[in-house]
Amino acid sequence: MQQTLEEFIRYISQPWPWWVGGLMIALILFILLWFGREFGISANFRVVCAMEGGDKYADFFKFDWQSQMWNLIFVAGAMFGGNLAYNYLPSPDGHVAHVTPAAVETFHEMGVEFEGRYPPLVPDYFSWSSLFTLKGIIILVLGGLLVGFGARYAGGCTSGHAISGLSALQLPSLIAVIGFFLGGLVANYLILPWLLKL
Repeated sequence: MQQTLEEFIRYISQPWPWWVGGLMIALILFILLWFGREFGISANFRVVCAMEGGDKYADFFKFDWQSQMWNLIFVAGAMFGGNLAYNYLPSPDGHVAHVTPAAVETFHEMGVEFEGRYPPLVPDYFSWSSLFTLKGIIILVLGGLLVGFGARYAGGCTSGHAISGLSALQLPSLIAVIGFFLGGLVANYLILPWLLKL
């Protein structure tokens, strides 16, 4: 039994082909669409606010939040699964994620260092110490507020529009995804290099 468990852990810990993830996403979305559900991560903020009594302060939170508990459970499972994979399911070479040497070199040229074990997982500006610097405030605090505002203004986040909305052939989702990509390109090639020089 112990040997079977170890073989199973070794099997699921190995790097998987990209298309496995694509097939799983397609399968999950087919099931959600079949049952009339829509997937999205940022919608959970509305659910949590409604659970905490937000409907007393804004009509936006007056909805049947109990019907969205499945989505909240999904997010909790994603956090639990990520923690489980990071701490207990390293790949055979001992690494959790694979970051290409070319990506690491590009970030080094931009002046970004990495914390944590190799391969680097998180740039050094995602840390408590950098939170109290000008660069950290702009990237983490202002960036986080803009992402939250943008997700609500667009009526959903990247996962909701790009995965669920596009699979349902929704035109607003296509427009939102085009905006996400354009914004990402501008941020990556114009804003981020400037911020990293601060």
